[in-house]
Amino acid sequence: MKIYNTMTKYKEEFVPLEPGKVKMYACGPTVYNYFHLGNARPFITFDTMRRYLEYRGYQVEFCQNFTDIDDRMIDSANKEGITVRELADRYIAEYYVDADKLNVLRPTYQPRATETIDAIIDMIRLLMENGYAYELEDGVYYDVAKFENYGCLSHYNIDELREGASDRVMQSDVKQNSIDFVLWKKKKPGEPAWDSPWGEGRPGWHIECSAMIKKYLGETIDIHGGGQDLIFPHHENEIAQSEAANGVPFVHYWMHNGFINVDNEKMSKSVGNFFTVRDIVKDYSYDVIRFFILTGHYRMPINFSADLLQAAANGLERITNAVTNIRFVGVSKDRVIDTVDEAAVSTLEKALTDARTDFVSAMDDDLNTADAITAVFELVRAANTACTEAVPSDILLKAADLILELSGVLGVRVEGKEDAIPKEVTDLVTKRAEAKKAKDFALADQIRNQITELGFQVKDTAQGPQVTRI
Repeated sequence: MKIYNTMTKYKEEFVPLEPGKVKMYACGPTVYNYFHLGNARPFITFDTMRRYLEYRGYQVEFCQNFTDIDDRMIDSANKEGITVRELADRYIAEYYVDADKLNVLRPTYQPRATETIDAIIDMIRLLMENGYAYELEDGVYYDVAKFENYGCLSHYNIDELREGASDRVMQSDVKQNSIDFVLWKKKKPGEPAWDSPWGEGRPGWHIECSAMIKKYLGETIDIHGGGQDLIFPHHENEIAQSEAANGVPFVHYWMHNGFINVDNEKMSKSVGNFFTVRDIVKDYSYDVIRFFILTGHYRMPINFSADLLQAAANGLERITNAVTNIRFVGVSKDRVIDTVDEAAVSTLEKALTDARTDFVSAMDDDLNTADAITAVFELVRAANTACTEAVPSDILLKAADLILELSGVLGVRVEGKEDAIPKEVTDLVTKRAEAKKAKDFALADQIRNQITELGFQVKDTAQGPQVTRI
């Protein structure tokens, strides 16, 4: 497998630190609101990476954090007249509602920053002892000038970094460098605080991830993921902190997903094109959102529009309908094959082999989910054709199983208990068949309308009536 490494700007062969095992971290949400479509993309991307690595036989330790203390958390809690902890508890619970419905697997570890204070303090103490940090009246800062490789990830030079410092970097007139960043913020009135060697206060944003990675995964990990907006300053600062404190390389492969644009404009609250996942599921399912995000390569920008989301819905429905149709034909009691069409069998067997090979090849090529989905569609096309030919049922059912298998690697659900047909509907289908047999077509049409009103449609086939959801 090859991964595009942001650090080197090349696709590199993936070689884990320990054979058969992968340690992987992805930055999680700041839990002061429902998460938006831009947040959903890395959650889905790195969940899919984890799924694929496990599919290939790796044992994956995956950590994704919750940032549950920062300025936005404090501001939001103060506006509501509640504690920061209460705000965090609420939106962590809401995160799981959305993430579970997006079929994002629970990480191996999912710590809160506020549960990692001791590890954060220990890392800051190491940085102080190693000469990389200094204390001021308002907090403890990292001395960027002391770290020779600063800028190795973003590929900026120091002057560019001074100009591009993030709003999240705490500014101070007495800092040694304008781009020095805060490790520990000393307490202000009305803010949550924890005891430390430097007085009561709270951690800076960047140190939280470094400490959590060290605590849960170790000093060096295989893969670190996040959105492109985190390359600088967040991930750049993580490298500086972790390597200065631990004295060993921090991350072997850096993966960053692209932005989401809305109708070809960058998603932004100020522009008014900002959507939470909760907004979108009023019109489309969680499964469609996941499928939509995976139809683009994770490193490329993806454009969000009603038309493209509808196209994703249609594509997912095509896969779902194929599995339903293949299963229906394959298990039909009325299906009789007098002479097997050997050419058709050979064609489907080749399609099965090609689908698996092409899927793995695409995913091995820097997690190319777009081409992996194309491989699934090719199998869908071949299997749909085979359903109309003299192909044995066991081979047809293998096609359905493989579609489910490959879709499952992507976390895309194409079959579930929700697809079961209610007894009320099956009884009506039986009555309609009896009416048709008695040539009472008026009654048969009336029953068809009843079935439609219940949200289902019935299709007459050579194998008998086939019922699907509308």
